[in-house]
Amino acid sequence: MCGIAGLVNLDKRPIDKTILEDMVGAERHRGPDDIGFYHGSHFGLGHARLAIIDLSQDAHQPMANDDRTIYIIHNGEIYNYLELREELKRLGHTFRSKAIRR
Repeated sequence: MCGIAGLVNLDKRPIDKTILEDMVGAERHRGPDDIGFYHGSHFGLGHARLAIIDLSQDAHQPMANDDRTIYIIHNGEIYNYLELREELKRLGHTFRSKAIRR
């Protein structure tokens, strides 16, 4: 199970990046394969990854949409991901990660 963390300053002050890094560091045992961060103007996302489906760096998190306006961190498996992937590809979406099972 991956480790996920997030920080938001509702008063729009920049976040302290070291706090977010410490949060992910504390749960690093949950995701030993990779760590990643996204820092916005007043928020941040952190992820400690346990690689299950796609073992490559292409599945690095946080993940962004095509125009990098939306970022997500995700924990868990979407069981019908192959069907959803094909449907989204037909709608014109592109994927950087590969659908590979361990």
